[in-house]
Amino acid sequence: MRRLLSICSVVLSLCLVAVLTPGVASAQKKQEPGTARKEMVVTANPDASAAAAKVLKRGGTAVDAMIAAQAMLGLVEPQSSGIGGGAFVVYYDAKSHKLTTYDAREKAPAAATENRFEGMGFFDAWQSGLSVGVPGIPKLLEQLYNEHGRLPPQLLIRDAKRKAQRGFPLTERTSSQVASLLALNPSCEDRLFFRDPAAFEYFANPDCTAKPAGTMIKNRDYARTLTSIAKDGADVFYKGRIGRNIVEAVQSDRAMAGDMTLDDLRNYRVVEREPVCIEYRGHHVCGMGPPSSGALAVGQILGILESFDLGTDPLGEKAVHLVTQASRLAFADRNVYVGDSDFVTVPVEGMLDRDYLASRAALITDTDLGTASPGIPPGVFDPTGPDTADNESGTSHISIVDRYGNALSMTTTVESSFGNGVLVDGFLLNNQLTDFSFSPTTVDGTPVANRVQPNKRPRSSMSPTIVLDGKGDVKLLTGSPGGSRIIGYTAQSIINVLDFGLDPQTAVDTPHYLNRNGDTDLEEPIPGVTLDYDVEMLKAQLEARGHPVQVRALTSGLSLILVADGKLIGGADQRRDGAIGGR
Repeated sequence: MRRLLSICSVVLSLCLVAVLTPGVASAQKKQEPGTARKEMVVTANPDASAAAAKVLKRGGTAVDAMIAAQAMLGLVEPQSSGIGGGAFVVYYDAKSHKLTTYDAREKAPAAATENRFEGMGFFDAWQSGLSVGVPGIPKLLEQLYNEHGRLPPQLLIRDAKRKAQRGFPLTERTSSQVASLLALNPSCEDRLFFRDPAAFEYFANPDCTAKPAGTMIKNRDYARTLTSIAKDGADVFYKGRIGRNIVEAVQSDRAMAGDMTLDDLRNYRVVEREPVCIEYRGHHVCGMGPPSSGALAVGQILGILESFDLGTDPLGEKAVHLVTQASRLAFADRNVYVGDSDFVTVPVEGMLDRDYLASRAALITDTDLGTASPGIPPGVFDPTGPDTADNESGTSHISIVDRYGNALSMTTTVESSFGNGVLVDGFLLNNQLTDFSFSPTTVDGTPVANRVQPNKRPRSSMSPTIVLDGKGDVKLLTGSPGGSRIIGYTAQSIINVLDFGLDPQTAVDTPHYLNRNGDTDLEEPIPGVTLDYDVEMLKAQLEARGHPVQVRALTSGLSLILVADGKLIGGADQRRDGAIGGR
């Protein structure tokens, strides 16, 4: 925290100072929201926010700042995102007043078959060449830069490049995650996790212990990779030396060889898609459609809740019961209907149809629904069976508003922690293909929408979101890492701001609750990070309504920006290393 305050005061000209937070918590010192007049960035890491804020100060656009932030995150938060992974972006262009979503999700190789992971355990699939999808980040950065960039590319990567060359201290979060994975190996010699010698040398000591937090790390390979992409464009990644190195690493994986080819890389395309939006409390909540389930599930939760008054307490029994019931219903639909819409027919309009959502809301009573069944939304869709799996955890979120009024909400990922664990040219490969269903059909032979198919993108829960007010102006940016819990984190952040009037920082600090059509999860309060509340009392109240309740750690990484009264107001998630930049 001391380091974050220093960065805020010296580099970002923003300071998060302690105050007493009323209402939803007992008296305890909390962080005030960051404020700015011209521009703001919120990421999960202080170095990334500082690099992006510097670009904004130079007159860069939201896209310029995102490139700087992503380049830095790939270095200092490699367990969560990087150029070897993929992302979804929701972008608001101030000149045209248009929202666009960019799908840079990884793709399965052309040689992939439906039974790719059938019968395999998750660990074996994760730590293999079979799990690596064709990365989307470099193409995304190039396309967005060509459409919306302003500053020279070499300037955008400068801070990340210098830090990679000169060294940076390993964070506690990275070190602890390395240690957790190393502990899963049978022995130091018999390693599945960090089996790749380059990754092992980079993150671990020779005795198989994790390098401790504060260890100075250099990554000159990453600096050279960034330099090459900035100079020669994404072709060097997809068609040149870096691409050949990726293919070689995948096809020669020590655990299990993959089947990605250079043609798979050459054929990759970012897809611009129409945003998926729903009206909620007089606002338009917009996000990423299929292959993401994010905007659909968040939209269904909000659309169902439109029928209810949530009360006045964001952690009250009434609000928590209603939101978790709406979430049960949304996940029941999500698990059956959502897959890559280039391969399966997803009833997007039907799932957000007002009459349909009203019929789903009518199922909610004063007691817990139990496991909800999927509905039958209007419209055409493929007959498919449910897929409840979702392992996405190596993820990060970036929210940016620039001085020109452009806004960007981006969730970026390598899938699980440290991707598939193989380091190539200074960056980690993803394991995104384990987000597919491991079985192509249900037990009765019904195809699963999210089954593996050649060139297909796996379903995701990433939920980058931009909320517009009734006039069509940007009101709120939000999103989070967290696997399928992303949907709950994102929906709750919107509800906290729009329904309960919380400022972004208080909205982030409010303990989480969610339901993925199973247990109702309540967040264990984290002293000095989340607001305090009587979790045992709420647990007892919900159990009296029939909820199966689990109290657990819920490690979100929310990045919020609210536009209000001519100001930008930010909230950064201290469950991770969130930081705000701007002026």
